[in-house]
Amino acid sequence: MTAWWAKIDRFLLAMLVAVIAALVWPAPGEDGGFLHLDLVTPFGIALVFFLHGVFLSPAAMKAGAAKWRLHLAVQATTFVLFPILGGFLYWATAGFLPIGSRVGVYFLCAVPSTIASSVAMTAMARGDVPSAVVNASASGLIGMIVTPLLMQAIDVAGGQPIALMPAITGILLTLGLPFALGQALRSLIIARLAPHKSKVSALDRLTILLIVYSAFCETTASGLWHQVSPWQLLATGAIAFGVLIVMLGFTGVLARAMGLTRAERATLIFCGSKKSLASGAPMAKVMFAGDPHAGLIQLPLILYHQIQLVVCTMLASRMAREAAAPERGGANP
Repeated sequence: MTAWWAKIDRFLLAMLVAVIAALVWPAPGEDGGFLHLDLVTPFGIALVFFLHGVFLSPAAMKAGAAKWRLHLAVQATTFVLFPILGGFLYWATAGFLPIGSRVGVYFLCAVPSTIASSVAMTAMARGDVPSAVVNASASGLIGMIVTPLLMQAIDVAGGQPIALMPAITGILLTLGLPFALGQALRSLIIARLAPHKSKVSALDRLTILLIVYSAFCETTASGLWHQVSPWQLLATGAIAFGVLIVMLGFTGVLARAMGLTRAERATLIFCGSKKSLASGAPMAKVMFAGDPHAGLIQLPLILYHQIQLVVCTMLASRMAREAAAPERGGANP
């Protein structure tokens, strides 16, 4: 029997360690700290997105590109319905949550969908994987421009709107340009890099951990955590969970209303309800650079990321069993 501690997600555990380390000893991760994360993380982010560009297959994108109704539904859910919900929560929690948490909830709703886990969950649920690849990848690219535009709709923690063009330019240079370069060089280097895909995933997660650690170091050093009650932190987690449940329910209803097949429903549910920490953390690094509220702003997305992995894994497993039932002589889909 596998020990209970062996079943704990290692990335979740590593993120918890990074947060605790930032709370206990923030000095190394501050801007100007001896780890120099303000210089290291931009290079790590650029390298990760370059490698994402290398590993994204144009053939897979082409295979799923024709289902425009499905793609439109996913992107509208990600960049229209999610932000509407986030805007309502930003307004509704005024006077209850600190401004950094309120901005963070809206930021959670404004970032793009995941790539790896959306595709993985769709595959687990026996969904339309090529369409999932198209939607998840397109979401990341669209988000480089749309997410800063959406964040412009609210005031950030200091009461000033985000400088739009610097934010878009910074994201495109830090994320978009390396991704495009990876696509351009894919045919030349993919054969050498393909055997090392697991190392790319490890680098991706390490970069996220450094970004999270740096952001929480800045927030701890500013003394902001002393202004936030445990109840407010608990409420932030509850809101993140509630957002996920609402969007899972909505995408399920929308998929049936559109008359999508079982496989296409899985794609809409898992691509339309998920949010990307891998894209969101680097975007936050650019948009909220130097903001003492950066840790609070990223917290809702961090919590959502962990919650969606647990909930969506259980949902994907159930959908896989339902899809297999007809093959075993069960009910028709």
